[in-house]
Amino acid sequence: MSFLVARSPKEWDAKAGSHQSAVATIGNFDGVHLGHQKILRGVVEKSRAAGAFGVAVTFDPHPLRILRPAEAPPLIETLEQRLAAFEALGLDAALILQFDHALSELSPEEFVRRVLVETLHARGILVGGNFRFGHRQAGDAILLRELGSRFGFGVETIPPVICRNTLVSSSAIRRAVAEGRVGLAGRWLGRPFRLEGKIRPGTGQGRRLVVPTLNLETQQELLPRTGVYATETCAGGKLYRSATNVGYRPTFDGKRLTIECHLFGFSQELEAGPIAVQFWTRLRDEKKFDGPGALKTQVLRDLERARQFFRRVDRYRIPAGRRTTPASCEAGPSDFK
Repeated sequence: MSFLVARSPKEWDAKAGSHQSAVATIGNFDGVHLGHQKILRGVVEKSRAAGAFGVAVTFDPHPLRILRPAEAPPLIETLEQRLAAFEALGLDAALILQFDHALSELSPEEFVRRVLVETLHARGILVGGNFRFGHRQAGDAILLRELGSRFGFGVETIPPVICRNTLVSSSAIRRAVAEGRVGLAGRWLGRPFRLEGKIRPGTGQGRRLVVPTLNLETQQELLPRTGVYATETCAGGKLYRSATNVGYRPTFDGKRLTIECHLFGFSQELEAGPIAVQFWTRLRDEKKFDGPGALKTQVLRDLERARQFFRRVDRYRIPAGRRTTPASCEAGPSDFK
């Protein structure tokens, strides 16, 4: 069965059938981090046992975009990336609810009745301990359990994931990425932080004066702090180790933020097509140099530091057979833990 995506209760009825039952979870799932994965894997396991659909109910746009736009965070991933992660984790379907003022005004009981009971015919719901729902977030896991008893579905609360004394959360990951601590963010995500997009033709200055690069243009909102990173880049359907500069190219008096990747062992001249960059560790701040010659000298040092980092990765961090280098570089969580 292919992964089912419905963007409204009406579309769900049309695609899933009016009598299909579900084991589900509800949330924004931005980043699909280790805490989310724990809940989603629970949904998969319990839905298989119950002979029901395993479903993630999520929202678009993020509720804060509607309720308090000034407080809305930059999202770690696009909706499409979230859906790819759901499918990769083994879920059967996703129900995307358009978040608007009408939805925000539903009481907890109305939300449960309309979405979980009348649409999904829920047999079980898994949520995190801090789960809130309904108008003004009046509902919590305790109320959800009471409503489940009334409407005939079970509720399980999943404990959070604690990593090195820190509760894994989307907000913590956003802070880490914005500060350039991409290695820490990767531990909480269960995979390297990743930017996806398309190749954007550059000015050609880098190729002529420094080293050849591919430029990434992305729709993702959350970007790492400016600087140079050891990365892996998927281009032309293959994954290459790389070094990536996120910044404004101050040596060339750049005004626009660019993401430039130098791929090791890559000789093609691509000017279009998909590209994705996985960020492993930050090497240094971006800085202005006296000219292209001084910049090239530093870039060559950066490339060697990136190579050294990956040699250490191969030697110490990832046992044989655990590291995934997909030929197609498809989106979604890898086997890296």
